[in-house]
Amino acid sequence: MIATVKLNNGLTIPSLGLGTWQLPESEELVQSLVSALQMGYRYIDTAAIYENEASVGRAIVQSGLHRKEVFVLSKCWAANRSYDSVLRAAEESLRTLQLDYLDAYLIHWPYTKGDPLAWQSVNIGTWRAFERLYEEGLVKTIGVSNFQMHHLVSFLARANIKPAVNQIEFHPGFMQKNTVQLCRQHDIKVLGWSPLGHGSVLDIPQIVEMAKRYEKSPAQIALRWCLEHNVIPVTRSLSAKHQEENLEIFDFKLTAEDVALIDALPITAFSGLEPDHVSF
Repeated sequence: MIATVKLNNGLTIPSLGLGTWQLPESEELVQSLVSALQMGYRYIDTAAIYENEASVGRAIVQSGLHRKEVFVLSKCWAANRSYDSVLRAAEESLRTLQLDYLDAYLIHWPYTKGDPLAWQSVNIGTWRAFERLYEEGLVKTIGVSNFQMHHLVSFLARANIKPAVNQIEFHPGFMQKNTVQLCRQHDIKVLGWSPLGHGSVLDIPQIVEMAKRYEKSPAQIALRWCLEHNVIPVTRSLSAKHQEENLEIFDFKLTAEDVALIDALPITAFSGLEPDHVSF
């Protein structure tokens, strides 16, 4: 059974998520999500830009689970940064998902263009709409995604409601230590996307060797390492076999020595998606 952790607003989130990035709208996706939900997954991660929210909504209905049993997270795309466009984007996501509320809604990427005072103002302006969605109950949890330390410092000083989560790239070989530390200081839960480094992590010799010792797969070692750092990994797979394997990370722990060994890896499998330099 997947453990849950408490967020700074008192709500809980499952400590393993099922991601849907680059999985297009399809009956295959619907059935894969239904299978995963029936297998035990309770947190599905999507976004407007993924263009698969309809499949996520259909899967929840077909799973037979009560709405309250599934934690649904979606994200507001970079094209929607103004107050009114955020509200419209949230309404559209809810309509597409066929839901009355979202368990979590995130700013997908920080605005970083131009003078720091300018981009800081844009980000907090976007956040004001998120705060309204939260106050109206359309979104149970609000947060950010891909916000690094320097994006967060001024943001936190001006936010009326503190973000509950920050979803960032996090995997062996790419830890973003300063950002994670700042999030911990402010009780912001870190969610890790690409926890397997797009699969590259699975071939790292130290992790392969560890997998043999623990009688686990390299993927299970990498995901467990995320949990050891109190980071919630968001995995992605259409394969029922891999989904089931990823669930089996709660019955063992890594030693402090093995965690440190993975921590010491050089930069590996970085996606190249640098918030200050992306084109969107």
